[in-house]
Amino acid sequence: MSSVLEQQVDRHPLELKTGVDVDATLTAHVEHELRVYLGRQRAAAASIDEAFASAVGALSDFVVSGGKRIRPTFAWWGWRAAGGDPDDLDTVVPVLRAVSALELIQACALVQDDLMDDSDMRRGLPTVHVAFGAKHREQGWSGSAERFGLSAALLLGDLALVWADDMVRTSGLGLEALARTNEAWHGMRTEVLAGQYLDVLAQARAATDLHSAEQVSRYKTAAYTVDRPLHFGAALAGADQELVAALRCYGADVGIAFQLRDDLLGVFGDPAVTGKPAGDDLREGKRTPLVAYGLDLAHRAGETGSAELIESALGVPELDGGLLERVRATLIRLGAVRAVEERINRLTTSGLAALDSVTIDSVAVTRLRELALEVTHRSY
Repeated sequence: MSSVLEQQVDRHPLELKTGVDVDATLTAHVEHELRVYLGRQRAAAASIDEAFASAVGALSDFVVSGGKRIRPTFAWWGWRAAGGDPDDLDTVVPVLRAVSALELIQACALVQDDLMDDSDMRRGLPTVHVAFGAKHREQGWSGSAERFGLSAALLLGDLALVWADDMVRTSGLGLEALARTNEAWHGMRTEVLAGQYLDVLAQARAATDLHSAEQVSRYKTAAYTVDRPLHFGAALAGADQELVAALRCYGADVGIAFQLRDDLLGVFGDPAVTGKPAGDDLREGKRTPLVAYGLDLAHRAGETGSAELIESALGVPELDGGLLERVRATLIRLGAVRAVEERINRLTTSGLAALDSVTIDSVAVTRLRELALEVTHRSY
């Protein structure tokens, strides 16, 4: 059976032509670049071994079959904010390829995150390690199916990170442009892995303080979702330090607000919309700022029972609907949900204010304002 990638790579080839509004069709361009690049990687994998090519196909399908393309979008608008010309097709094509590579860093982070959290579902489908474990069982192979799934996911996550580097390096960018992106690119890769480690460490320590939770939010999500992509795009266009600083200030605040919204959706979101089971963050034992606020407010109010209820739901694989509903109600009653919503609003406001401190292309600043509201007030 052919992969999703093989079915789509030639069906909708998107070619840049004079007069195309790249700003308005950005997501389609990013997805086209990913299909072309991953199609080549799938063909190269077949020259090694068909079994490896099959695994590469699974990773490729994971990348092209879903996702909001938030990171390439912020990178593109960082480039536009710094004066990037969407009508200069000789420059636009390499820039599109380079910003599209951020989806491969995202794929690496998601595969690893699902593995570490032992998540079953992602985007409404089995996670990579679960899918490979199921394949092991279906084929009747020897050894542990779970261990095979974990090993395959680990290797494919590494492969996605390697390909991200390769996609940028072979994008067609000039050496000077590539050199300008070094700080943003290197920082982004390190910070996302640092955030993953801090997340694992917080769960191991059963940390429930707000500082630990926000450190995870800052580095695991905000840095590589908004902050560094903006930095990367702006660096491609040769932005000065003042503009980079303003964009990164916006990116840090909006990025943390984005994660805080994700934390709310992880407990209160609709599985049909989020693609993940209800209460999955609690089930996985995540010590999010929402949980930290809830525990702090419970202790301040002298409600030991409420704190114990919240803690009792953390890391429970078979979290039942009754307990989940009680925890939800408690978080609302204590004011934890309100506190997170207020912080989201404050961060969004301060992030938007950073855009007023420098001169930015008017089209870009309008879009960055829209994006801030879209990502911090979403339901998915």
